[in-house]
Amino acid sequence: MQETTPSSQRDWPLFIFGIIMALCGLALAGGGLWLAALGGSWYYLLAGVAMLVSGVLLAKRRALGASIYGLVVLATIVWTAWESGLDYWRWVPRLDLIMVLAFVLAMLLPRLNPPLTRKISWSLAGVSGAVIIVAFALAFVPYHFTQYAKVPAPGSADDAAVINAGANAQPGDTPAQGDWTAYGRNNAADRFSPLTQITPKNVNQLTRAWQYRTGDIPKKRWGVENTPLKIGNQLYVCTPHNNVISLNANSGKENWRFDPGVKDKDIPYTAACRGVTYYVAKANSQALCATRIIEGTLDGRIIEIDAQTGQRCQDFGDNGQVNIKDGMGKALSGYVSITGVPVVVDGVVIAGHEVLDGQRRYEPSGVIKGFDAKTGELRWAWDMVQPDIHTLPPAGKTYTRGTPNMWTSATGDNQLGLVYLPMGNSTVDYWSSARRKQETVFSSSLVAINVHTGKPAWHFQTVHKDVWDYDLGSQVTLVNFPTDHGKVPAVILPSKQGDIYVLDRRTGKPLTEIKNEPAPQGGVEPAQRAKTQPHSLYHTLAKPRLTARDMWGISPFDQLACRIQFQQANYDGIYTPPSSNKPFIEYPSYNGGSDWGSLAVDPRRGVIIANYNDMPMYDRLVPREEVNKQGWTARDEGVDKGGAEGAGDPQEGTPYGINVNAGWRLAATGLICKEPPYGGIQAISLKTGKTLWDRPLGTARNNGPFGIASHLPINIGTPNNGGAVVTASGLIFIAAATDDLIRAIDINTGKTVWQDTLPAGGQANPMIYEQNGREYLVIEAGGHHFMETTPGDYVIAYALPRQRGGQG
Repeated sequence: MQETTPSSQRDWPLFIFGIIMALCGLALAGGGLWLAALGGSWYYLLAGVAMLVSGVLLAKRRALGASIYGLVVLATIVWTAWESGLDYWRWVPRLDLIMVLAFVLAMLLPRLNPPLTRKISWSLAGVSGAVIIVAFALAFVPYHFTQYAKVPAPGSADDAAVINAGANAQPGDTPAQGDWTAYGRNNAADRFSPLTQITPKNVNQLTRAWQYRTGDIPKKRWGVENTPLKIGNQLYVCTPHNNVISLNANSGKENWRFDPGVKDKDIPYTAACRGVTYYVAKANSQALCATRIIEGTLDGRIIEIDAQTGQRCQDFGDNGQVNIKDGMGKALSGYVSITGVPVVVDGVVIAGHEVLDGQRRYEPSGVIKGFDAKTGELRWAWDMVQPDIHTLPPAGKTYTRGTPNMWTSATGDNQLGLVYLPMGNSTVDYWSSARRKQETVFSSSLVAINVHTGKPAWHFQTVHKDVWDYDLGSQVTLVNFPTDHGKVPAVILPSKQGDIYVLDRRTGKPLTEIKNEPAPQGGVEPAQRAKTQPHSLYHTLAKPRLTARDMWGISPFDQLACRIQFQQANYDGIYTPPSSNKPFIEYPSYNGGSDWGSLAVDPRRGVIIANYNDMPMYDRLVPREEVNKQGWTARDEGVDKGGAEGAGDPQEGTPYGINVNAGWRLAATGLICKEPPYGGIQAISLKTGKTLWDRPLGTARNNGPFGIASHLPINIGTPNNGGAVVTASGLIFIAAATDDLIRAIDINTGKTVWQDTLPAGGQANPMIYEQNGREYLVIEAGGHHFMETTPGDYVIAYALPRQRGGQG
């Protein structure tokens, strides 16, 4: 006679476990049915049904329930191995909950009817517990780290780009060995220091030499992105509100401070000041403003101050400043902001500007202007739609509104008299039908401007009819590129898509192979989509296209939700056209590939160092009627509603707004839907474009589900913003990641050889200098709102301990 168990005699631990198992199965079965209906994997439906049945039986103390769940465990292992291979991160969400439930069930087996012996129970619990422990321990093993080839030994310094132009030379052309005289250390922007005091062998002895606090922490949209300059015995720092501060290079003590009066209402998407420019106006002179610091401000001014005192240079413009918004017409606060670093080429200062994304089709112009570096006189203006307007527009007219802008930092070549402008996109980013012919030609292009005429010498486009916000964010680097016919003056151009191009900087002609490949078609503007898109065959930081198997989570539930979202979206690889009927996946994201942190180049070893992001975005064009119902309106004077770029942007003047899920995070957990890593760093051969090594960058210590920091040093590879510096001794210094760490990486192996915890996020490029025989590493740590890192106002210098009896 079959034994029955009345409710009054229920085994409550087993009953509760059975209910939990059944609920888990019900959730997986329901989501699995949805996924299967969308054409996705059937595993979740089948496993969910089995777990539901198992849970019901276990609640009734039926041993069959345990047998069914045992089959679920075995089937899940087989399915995971088939779908994931040996990719550790893919195993985590597929098996973590399954194994935890298996462990608990094993402990409850003696309570079943008929019961299993405690010996069997403990044995199975021991096996499943051991699997859980080993799996957790395996998380600390480095994954996705690959060394492909040996890094070349250092050669001659003659491999560096030579841009010295004799009488027109500036300190940034050929910096003194211990100085850092331009944003990228020199005007070639290679971010390479010839210093060798700190080496891979002694870097673990680095300690904080001094620390300074600027006192400037915005309440929102904080984003310290500054790389200081070092000239002589002074360090020049700029803050989020464009304060310029001179510090003593030995002690970090303040010499002077200049406050331009930038207001909170002037902050655009981020309160970013990436750097200032050092300019020698009068050689060998002690007069006021013989040497100058030039900065661009968030309210659209170029200001020159005396490098020794911080006083305004009265002979430049009006009271030491010029306003780039002159001639633009209506420009609300926050809409026109200089976030890049001004550059001086042959006596002409050029500063591009950010135009606030996503608000209106006809926002202020992206016009580029060149000013006399000594007097502030407007030498020329380049309005791509009205090229006949050489300076200010005639009365009653303005520069063409809505044209592509340059929000990042340019690079100048004094020898050639050219400035290289990485151009952005027309406003707005995700709709192209209203763009003019000239906008289509120059958007997302590198444009070389003759600084004597203000006219384009050449241009090279990286995206045709860009509707993905793939504007060029990186400062380009000048090199002497090795070819079969000798070294050619070249420019290294990285892109957000991950492609890296090598161009002859005299002509714009590609020096490495480029292939135009068919691009996906369709979307809301099918007639606008380019039939092909260029792809660099020299090198790309981009990873293979996404598949459903790449979807991730901390458990099978959120992974299932991500797989459902994947199946619901339009996705046909890179350049999937924007759509409104359903979401579309953009991969890489607008923060992918190489962004404003830019590349570092070791010209002696012939190695490019590139950190990158590897995240998708989940976007949808939102019809105007829906935009109006949602109440999305363009930013007005002094009104900033906050939010990530593209997250509910109205795009007024077009049929659609845009809703961007940057990083494609699942709302329930806050985790990214794609499996790790989310960011990495590579060493690349300059000569061949081949990857030498590739590794994740960033640990999970500040990341976790529901916004809770895990505090675990798991090298998961996090999102990162900010670039690297490389030294002649063979070290790469970089912060950038969301773990608030600054680290030193051995260039030969790609391995971290030193790190330190910063008091705030390190989303800025570090720099290296020498003073009185002592080498310093400096990072400005202030965090970043977009990266969700800790805000702060720290300038921190590291050095080796002083040797007894000397300065070193």
